[in-house]
Amino acid sequence: MKKIGILGGISLASTIHYYRTITDMYYEEYKDYYYPEILINSLNFQYFTDMENQRRTEEYQAYILEGLSNLKKAGADFVIMAANSPHSVLDNIMAEIPVPIISIVDAVAEEAKRKGLKKVLLTGILYTMQSDFYQKGFRKHGISVMVPDDEEKKIIDDIIFGELVINKKSREAQQKFLRIIESYDVDGVILGCTELPQLVEQQDTDKLLLNSLEIHCKATLGYALDRK
Repeated sequence: MKKIGILGGISLASTIHYYRTITDMYYEEYKDYYYPEILINSLNFQYFTDMENQRRTEEYQAYILEGLSNLKKAGADFVIMAANSPHSVLDNIMAEIPVPIISIVDAVAEEAKRKGLKKVLLTGILYTMQSDFYQKGFRKHGISVMVPDDEEKKIIDDIIFGELVINKKSREAQQKFLRIIESYDVDGVILGCTELPQLVEQQDTDKLLLNSLEIHCKATLGYALDRK
C-alpha cells in the first residue's frame, strides 16, 4: 500500500473533506481500519490565493514545488494537490515533481469520458474559470468545456470565498448556484472547486454533477492500493 501525500490548506475545508472522503471510501469497501497512511502539508491559504490573483506565476510554482518536495521528504510515495487551481501550472512543473502525482483534471476528464459526456460547464473559483487548463485536459478526450459569463463567475467566486472555504453554506447561495448551472445546455457540470460539493449534491439538480473532489479521492485511493 502506497503512502499518500496531500498538498492541502488550499483551503482548510477541502483538505478536511479529502482526508475524510479517502478514509470513508476505504472503510466502505473493506470494513476494516487498515487505512493508507496519509501525510498532509498545509499551505498558507492567503499567500497562495494572493499569488493566484496577482498572477505571480514563478513564485506560485516554486511554493507548490516546495510543498510537494516536503511531502516526498516526509515519506510520501505519491502526491495529490487538494484543490483544482494549482493544476493550472502542473504541466509547467511536472518534470520537477519528485514523486508521481495524480491529476484532478485527468481524473475528472476520464470520468466524463466514461459517462459519455460531450459538453460540460466548468464552475470554480474565478482563477480556475478564467484559466484554460480544464479545456486543455478535456480536449484530449473530445469533450468541450464552457464557462459561465463574467457576472456569474463573480457570483460563484463570492460564494466560495465568502462561505464555503470557512465551512459555511446558505440556502441563498445554493439557489444562486443552481440557477446558474441550470441555465446552460450542457451534458454535465464540473464542480471544479473542491469546496463546491459542500454546496450542492446530485439530488439538488437534474444536471449531472462531476464532483471533482470525490472523483479525485477515488483515483487517489485506487493508486494507493495499487489498482493502477
